[in-house]
Amino acid sequence: MIQQFSISKLFGWALLCVFQTVALGAVFPEKPIRIIVPFSPGGGTDLISRTLGSLMSLDLGQPVLIENKPGASTLIGTDALAKSAPDGYAMVMATLAHAVNPSLLPKLPYSQESSFAPVILIGRSPNVLVVTESSPFKSFQDVMNAAKSNPGKLSYASQGAGTSAHLAGELFNFLAKTEITHIPYKGAGPALTDLLGGQVDMMFATASAVGGFITTGKLRALAVTTSERSPTALLSKVPTVAESGLPSYVAESWYGLLVPAGTPEAIVQRLNGAAKKAAQSDTFKQKIEKEGLIVSAGTPEAFDRYVKAEEVRWRAVVKAANIKAE
Repeated sequence: MIQQFSISKLFGWALLCVFQTVALGAVFPEKPIRIIVPFSPGGGTDLISRTLGSLMSLDLGQPVLIENKPGASTLIGTDALAKSAPDGYAMVMATLAHAVNPSLLPKLPYSQESSFAPVILIGRSPNVLVVTESSPFKSFQDVMNAAKSNPGKLSYASQGAGTSAHLAGELFNFLAKTEITHIPYKGAGPALTDLLGGQVDMMFATASAVGGFITTGKLRALAVTTSERSPTALLSKVPTVAESGLPSYVAESWYGLLVPAGTPEAIVQRLNGAAKKAAQSDTFKQKIEKEGLIVSAGTPEAFDRYVKAEEVRWRAVVKAANIKAE
């Protein structure tokens, strides 16, 4: 009799937990949500986050606010997310740097394995090697020839150490046996400002960050870093680095949302659904995809597998190229 009562009681508790979880997902959200962007305003990550957030708010019925926390190769913003309450009201827009930092930095302020839960991979895009309209470099081969002839004389900007732009440049140095100097900035905005002002020679920028400048002619696109040419109208005629002289070269940027570990599954699924709806909308694609982003918008599980595979791939590159955090 006691055993039957205990089983019934346990079953009742289990049902109560299920009902509470469902109810939690049904009422969420009840206040504004933050997307932490670990870069300065004005770059590609910021643009994608703001566009996505404004569209997610339509589905969620609450404002989705952008909070820029740049610095330390995205660690400042990412750590802020790790220390946030696991209630779905804070997310971080993770990028390639999130998967590379464990290989670059001896100690992280959070646990890469247990501090986060995946929500969704928004999309992937190439980096684009760009120079100013007044640059003497008209092709990727021009850059490679100049870099080999003048070791240490050329420079390239990035939005920070360990970011996709930094790694794209170091992978180029490693494969081409060149010594182009890396100049890191706290975000793509400041990096582009100095590129346009002539303080640096080039940049492996995200397509989202430089699309407008390419369209207006202020920047010249020399090559994309993916294995195949971009399907977008803006970059479809731009050759890949691989076909321009470095056959084994491949690097891509990506953008995805994470929440703190322990966030209820119902809330994760609610955020995934809102983000997927936003990313697959015509409005989002018109503003973002034309600048190089290829929308993914899959499941949390698919995003988790992707991040882990990126960690493994770039760990090998970082070790082989002896890339150090700056």
